[in-house]
Amino acid sequence: MVIFLVQFALVLTAILIGIRRGGVALGMIGGLGVTVLTFGFNNPPAEPPITVMLIILAVVTASATLQVAGGLDFLVQQAEKVLRAHPKRVTVLAPLSTFLLTVCVGTGHAVYSLLPVIADVALRTGIRPERPMAISSVASQMGITASPVAAAVTTFLAFAAKTSHPVGLFDIIMITLPSGLVGVIAAALWSLNRGKDLDKDPEYLARLEDPEFRKALDVSVTTLDKELPKTAKLSVVLFFGGILSVVLLALFPQFLPHYAGKAMPMTTVVQIVMLSAGALILFTARTKSAEIARSSVFTAGMIAAVSIFGIAWMSDCFVSGNKDFLIGQIKSMVEVAPWSFALAMFAVSAFVKSQAATLTIMIPFGLALQLPTTLMLGLIPSSYAYFFFAFYPSDLAAINMDRTGTTRIGKYLLNHSFMVPGLIGVSVSTVTAYLLSRVLF
Repeated sequence: MVIFLVQFALVLTAILIGIRRGGVALGMIGGLGVTVLTFGFNNPPAEPPITVMLIILAVVTASATLQVAGGLDFLVQQAEKVLRAHPKRVTVLAPLSTFLLTVCVGTGHAVYSLLPVIADVALRTGIRPERPMAISSVASQMGITASPVAAAVTTFLAFAAKTSHPVGLFDIIMITLPSGLVGVIAAALWSLNRGKDLDKDPEYLARLEDPEFRKALDVSVTTLDKELPKTAKLSVVLFFGGILSVVLLALFPQFLPHYAGKAMPMTTVVQIVMLSAGALILFTARTKSAEIARSSVFTAGMIAAVSIFGIAWMSDCFVSGNKDFLIGQIKSMVEVAPWSFALAMFAVSAFVKSQAATLTIMIPFGLALQLPTTLMLGLIPSSYAYFFFAFYPSDLAAINMDRTGTTRIGKYLLNHSFMVPGLIGVSVSTVTAYLLSRVLF
C-alpha cells in the first residue's frame, strides 16, 4: 500500500510539473518518471505507445499540409458564410460549425480563425458575444472524440485493438458523433439566454463611454476577403477523400489487404491513407514542406505526440507494476458504479490538456480493471475537461477575441464563461454515449 501511494504521488507530481512547464515538458518528465519507476521501484517498463504516436504523426502531417494549401481557410470561409447568412442563430450555428470543423480536420486548433468571426457576427447582431463564443470554444474540443482522424479516437482504436473484444473505427464514431452533437446542442440551447443583453449590461455600457473602446468595436472582422490559393478546394477534396477512404475501409474490411489470413489493422490503414492524402495535397497544391513543418497545426500536433509519448509510457509503467493492487482495490467499486470511471477520466482531463493523453493514461487503468471495451467507449466524451480551469488556448483565444469583454474568467477563477456550457455539453454527451453503447453493443 505504501509503495503504491509513493508511486502514485510520483506519477501525479510528474504530471502536474509537466503541465506547469507546458509544451513538450510533459513528455520529457513522463520519461523521467519511467526511469524512476523502473530503476527505483523495479516496475516493468511496459511499452511506449508507438502506434498511437505514429497515427498522430500521420494525421497531423496531413492536416498541416491541408492548412498550408489553404484548405483550412476555405472551410472557415464556408462556415463564416453560414453565420453571416443567419446571424440571429449564431449561438446555435457557431458551436455546430466549430464542432463539425474539428470533426472534419481532426484537430480543435482549426477554431482560431473562426472565433473572431463569431464574435463579430454576434456584436453586429446585438447578441451578447459570450453566448456563442464560450460554447463554440467548448464545441471545438468536443468534436475531437467524434472525428475519425483525431488523435483521441485513433488512440482508443489502438488500445482496443489489443483487447479480446476490439471495436472498429465505425463503432467508435457511431457512438461519439451523435452523442457529441446532442451535447453541443444542449449546451447551445442553454447559452441562448445566458447573461444580460448588451444594451442592458451595465459593465458593457460603462465601457462604451471610453472612445478607444468604441473605436475598437467599429473594426469589422472577416475571412471572406482573404484570397485563397486556387488549389484550396482541391486540397479539401483530397483530405476528405482520405477520411472517407478510412471510414469505408473500416465498414468493408474485405477490401483490405490480408496477410496470413488476417486483414491489415485499421491502425495501419489510418497511417498510410492519411500520409498518402497529405502527399497528394503536397503534389497538387505544390506546397513547400518547410512551410508544413512551421504551420501551427503541425507544431501543436508534434507537441501532443511528445507529450503522449512520455505520459502514456509512465502511466502504463505505473499500472503494469501495480496491476494486482489496482484490481483488488478498485474493481468492485467500478463494477457497482461504472460511471465512476467517467468521473476519474474527467478529473484527469481537467489537468491534462489533451483528450488523447487522457485516454492513454486512463485506458490502461480500465484494462487492468477488466472493464469492457464497449463500456469505456461509452464514457469517451468524459475525457474532455480542460475547460474546467479555462487555461486551454482556444478558451484564452475566445476571451481575447471577444472585444466586448463579455467572455471572461471570473473573479473567483472557476466562475468563467466556459464552465456551465462545458459541464452541460460533456455530461449530456457522456450520458448519451453511455446509453447508445448499452443499446448498440
